[in-house]
Amino acid sequence: MKKLIFVMCGMFYAAVSYGQDIKETEVPSVVLNTFKQQYAKATDVEWKLKAGLYKVEFEIGKDDHELWLEKTGKVIKHKEEIKAEQLPKEVVAAINKDYKGYKIHDPKKTDNAGVVTYKVELKTATSEMHVTFDKTGKVVSKKADD
Repeated sequence: MKKLIFVMCGMFYAAVSYGQDIKETEVPSVVLNTFKQQYAKATDVEWKLKAGLYKVEFEIGKDDHELWLEKTGKVIKHKEEIKAEQLPKEVVAAINKDYKGYKIHDPKKTDNAGVVTYKVELKTATSEMHVTFDKTGKVVSKKADD
C-alpha cells in the first residue's frame, strides 16, 4: 500500500511540476508585450508556467516555435523549426562528411541565452539518430534511436 501511495504521489508531482497551462490573461503584461512585439504574426498561441518561466508555444506560418521568458519579459530561450536549407553551411558540411548516407529531417534552431545550436534527425533506411551541432558544425550531443 505504501508503494502505491508513493507511486501515485510521484505521478501527481511529475504532472504538476512539468508545467501549468495558463490563460493569456494570467501572463504579466511586460511578458505579453515583449512576445506580441517580437512575434506579432504568431498563431495557435499556448502559454505555460514552468519553473518560474513563461513558456509560449506558437506557430508562424507552418513552423512551430517555443519561447521561454522571465517575468521581466527577458527572452531566455527560443526554439524554432527551420528548413534544412536554413542550416549553416558548416553544419551541412559536417553532416555530409561524418554522416554520409543520412538524410536530414526535422531541423530545429535553438538560441539559449545567445548560444545557438542546431538539432537534426539524421535517418537512413535502417537507423536514426538525433545530433546537435553548434554553429561551427561541431557535434554538441548525439543520441542514436534504438
